[in-house]
Amino acid sequence: MVFEAKRLTERTWCCSVIMAMVLLAWLLPLITSATPFPRDLQPISVVGLDDSYLYPSFQGLVSSNETERLGLDYQRMMRIQHMLYIAARDHVFVVNLTTAVDEIIPQQILTWRSTDVSKCTVRGRNSDECYNYIKVLVPRNDETLFACGTNALNPACRNYRLSSLEQVGQELLGQARCPFESRQSNVGVFAGGHFYSATVTDFQASDAVIYRSLGGEGRPVLRTVKYDSKWLREPHFLHAVEYGNYVYFFFSEIAVEHTAAGKVVYSRVARVCKNDNGGSTRVLDRHWTSFLKARLNCSVPGDTFFYFDVLQSLTNVLQINQRPAVVGVFTTQTNSIPGSAVCGFYLDDIERVFNGRFKEQKNSDSMWTAVPEEQVPKPRPGSCAGEGSASSYSSSVQFPDSVLSFIKTHPLMEESVPSVNSQPLITNTASSYKLTQIVVDTAAGPHKNRTVVFLGSEDGRVLKILTNTHTNSSHTSQLLEDIDVFNPTRCVGERAVLGLELDKEHHALFVAFSSCVIRVPLSRCAQHATCRRRCLYTHDPYCIWLRTGRCADMAPGFKAGFEQDIDGEQTHLFDTCTDVMSSAGSDVKSAVDSASGVKQLPDADSLSDGYHFTLLGACVLLAFVLGAIASGLLVSCYCRQSSPSTPEPEATLAHTHAHTLSLSSLAKINLLMDNKPEKKSESPSAHIYSPAKPPEELPPTPDSTPELPIKNIKAISSQWERSHTHNSTLQLIPTNQSHPMLSENHSDDISSSSQRFDATLMSPAGLKSYNRTLLPKSYYSCLKEPSECSTLQQIPEQPSAQRHVLIKMGNGITSARQHTFNPKMNSNTGNIYEIQRPLVAGGSCLTRQHSYSEPPQLQRSAIVRRTASLKPQIPPKPLNIPAKTLPSAGTHNHTHNY
Repeated sequence: MVFEAKRLTERTWCCSVIMAMVLLAWLLPLITSATPFPRDLQPISVVGLDDSYLYPSFQGLVSSNETERLGLDYQRMMRIQHMLYIAARDHVFVVNLTTAVDEIIPQQILTWRSTDVSKCTVRGRNSDECYNYIKVLVPRNDETLFACGTNALNPACRNYRLSSLEQVGQELLGQARCPFESRQSNVGVFAGGHFYSATVTDFQASDAVIYRSLGGEGRPVLRTVKYDSKWLREPHFLHAVEYGNYVYFFFSEIAVEHTAAGKVVYSRVARVCKNDNGGSTRVLDRHWTSFLKARLNCSVPGDTFFYFDVLQSLTNVLQINQRPAVVGVFTTQTNSIPGSAVCGFYLDDIERVFNGRFKEQKNSDSMWTAVPEEQVPKPRPGSCAGEGSASSYSSSVQFPDSVLSFIKTHPLMEESVPSVNSQPLITNTASSYKLTQIVVDTAAGPHKNRTVVFLGSEDGRVLKILTNTHTNSSHTSQLLEDIDVFNPTRCVGERAVLGLELDKEHHALFVAFSSCVIRVPLSRCAQHATCRRRCLYTHDPYCIWLRTGRCADMAPGFKAGFEQDIDGEQTHLFDTCTDVMSSAGSDVKSAVDSASGVKQLPDADSLSDGYHFTLLGACVLLAFVLGAIASGLLVSCYCRQSSPSTPEPEATLAHTHAHTLSLSSLAKINLLMDNKPEKKSESPSAHIYSPAKPPEELPPTPDSTPELPIKNIKAISSQWERSHTHNSTLQLIPTNQSHPMLSENHSDDISSSSQRFDATLMSPAGLKSYNRTLLPKSYYSCLKEPSECSTLQQIPEQPSAQRHVLIKMGNGITSARQHTFNPKMNSNTGNIYEIQRPLVAGGSCLTRQHSYSEPPQLQRSAIVRRTASLKPQIPPKPLNIPAKTLPSAGTHNHTHNY
């Protein structure tokens, strides 16, 4: 057994090492080929509340009771020339950007209050909604401003002059142009003399629509198909832009093609033609004939894409790598881990997807698949009349019914719009707060060749990031500043950033919250004073180092006479700043700048230079292999040192028999004994009561042994049945100690020692005698320790009517119980079955087995240890025993000795 254990240990150790090496060889190519997940940017400087307290803010009409109770209730913000228009509850504030440097004071205020407050309260909605929230504010032309408000749950629209904010014309119905409540989303834009809007059309917000109106005579009003989830399904509209012959709508909605895992939000871009006149009177009458939509794919590439599906904010059309594009902020699903990303999309990629394959679902139970090209009718559905394949049609009303029917049921495209460089420009996954707003300056710096992105977050912070959009450039994006903008002393309520507006001419960024608007400088160059190294170390395109020896904000018109280090190529050549350094010569990259109060973090390059994921994975696998090898060596050494010397075979066999014999070993001994021919006994009693087993037959099991027919359990019909019941129910395993509950007379019958027993056992006669009288020691056969049960003794085989049972009580005390049967019998018969003999010798351990003819007489609360026994074969019933009358119940004397 020791050698087998050693071999098993060595084999296990070798197998573990081989498996570890195979796993390493298999995973190493996968690790090296895997794309690492982009890491979050670390800020070069952090602007705290000490600076944000100094920034000017605007909270609305502070003297108004509604403003004091509800706050500003900011809705949207836009800049027209040098004026900033802020739409809020019941008011539109016009701020002059030129004079709003130190304090934000409205130059003009447009007040539009609702007159339907009484009707609003009857509808059962919150009383806070019974105001006029200005949800639409767009320029209609160079002289007119178009505004729409909720008007206490009764939307209405008006036209105002830009110069004086006087109303022009009559009030218009605002349904399908403006939502009913302030929390509902909407977008609107004027293009080609029409007003394109996207919102809900009913009070319950069940009918979402993309709507075109205000086109004048001869231009029909168009909308999307009502209550069709293939067109729109619970959309959240975010932006609308005009570009070329199309108007693009950007929104997020419940994905109709993703039905396997519940409701999943996808970001979409939809397109309609500006010259669309609707379908024929048979199909798509007064509905869009050019409506198409596709998914925006903002995800981290890899073996498994990590998607940012929920669009939060989007820019207008701008230039990225000399190509028209839009840039948006995307976040993860609501029930997913928090994460945000910034992705850009080229408009020509959007057009390419709209000219690609369509997607369809043949029935409600089938999957969404691509439509084969041969099944697409001509001209191509979704085309503008007079262009491309539909150039022969002057109006969309002339399109064939097959084309109109196809576009009605197939508005979704198969492919998704890929992002710029097929990956996010910026990712932010470490923060628990998501990004909400975005504004981009694509012409930053003195040479107008830098791109700076400003991002607003849910916790009132603004991130200023220098972004690199070129794929082959060696320069990465840098988080220049992390600005804590929200001022709790002036702003109340939610901290989420709701709007961003850039004013490059006045070097400012307006950050809107629900209760206030704060003006933030684009940079804090003046705080670096006369330290050249700190000024250049900011890598800020808005900061320059002048020859006069100071750091200043970059102003329009600067072409020369300054220094900048945006890419960080000259940092090692900078001199030290003795004017702000202590006598100990503290590094300029210290955590806190005492002069400016701006927290300077370590170099972004040094922070971003981490260990590659391939190296980390290889180290982990190498550590696993070394650990497996070390564990195998330790186990092998321990087993080699702790294993004893191999004993002799004879001693091992004797020692094994002295301690324990398994049931299988006893069966083998019986088989060996049965294989030898037995001598037939001349005695009739031996012939009758010592049956021999058939050759080559294993001992019978309890299941294979038939039970004796019993007519009366209480009464025993004959002496033979009493004797056979006793022989088949009692087995004995002696020990070397006497039991205190047994009789002293019984202990005198034990005379053999363990050495004598071993010698007797190895002989054939001893094996046969041992097999007939003893059972192997097992867990249930003896309650003593192995050392106490190591000596086996022989007891003369005498029949008896007594049965001893060893019982283990709950407290660990072992006691013996003796059943005595003393029927009245004739003493002169001299029958051998009437001889009474002791069954238990001193120091013996008894076991009780199931009886075949007598069930237990009493119920016991103690636990009885029993062993499964080998039933002897049932001999034939003797014929020479005279019949006897059954004794009465009163003649049996049952004695229980505990």
